[in-house]
Amino acid sequence: MEALLAIAVGVLSACGVFLILRARTFPVLLGLTLLSYAVNLFLFASGRLRLEAAPLIRDGASYTDPLPQALVLTAIVIGFGMTAYLAMLALRALSEAGTDHVDAGREP
Repeated sequence: MEALLAIAVGVLSACGVFLILRARTFPVLLGLTLLSYAVNLFLFASGRLRLEAAPLIRDGASYTDPLPQALVLTAIVIGFGMTAYLAMLALRALSEAGTDHVDAGREP
């Protein structure tokens, strides 16, 4: 289970970095989203995943740490807001510059 999560975080991070290095705005936006998913999965996995843990705290029961889950929920909301803002910013740049290159205003 831990190896699968580590591979998933690595693949999401690698794909996110690859897409951020593109010269168009939409792949950069997708790359930032994938990187935020990788960070969310990493934070969620840091809470010691247990398959048969009790959902409520009882005497002698083992439970998972709720703090990483709360951090991930907060990060999902912030990531959605950031994605919406960057999408509107990219659309505005596309309408003003006429192209979706990241460095559209600069002369080659």
